[in-house]
Amino acid sequence: SSGINAEYGETVFAMLVEITERAMAHSRSPQVLVVGGVGCNLRLQEMLSQMASQRGASVCATDDRYCIDNGAMIAHTGNLMFQHSMTTSIEDSWVTQRFRTDEVHIAWRS
Repeated sequence: SSGINAEYGETVFAMLVEITERAMAHSRSPQVLVVGGVGCNLRLQEMLSQMASQRGASVCATDDRYCIDNGAMIAHTGNLMFQHSMTTSIEDSWVTQRFRTDEVHIAWRS
């Protein structure tokens, strides 16, 4: 079972690396910042570093103090949105797993 788990992990990481590479190409970004709980995984960091190196890009992986949970980042984003009068009533809010972050207007970067 550990072999199956390892293969599954490699497949998931390969998918994450592919999506990251597409995002880098789309945004023309020469950098990747690895954060969140999965960012602690050294194998994922290694795979991202290999991909970035092939693109002439760099990877920044934060240390374990910052690779635990995205809750603080979500709260910070919510605070930025509130500061820019971007609010949503409870009645108008929902959750979707197919949310396209590239379709979101970011008022504080305009």
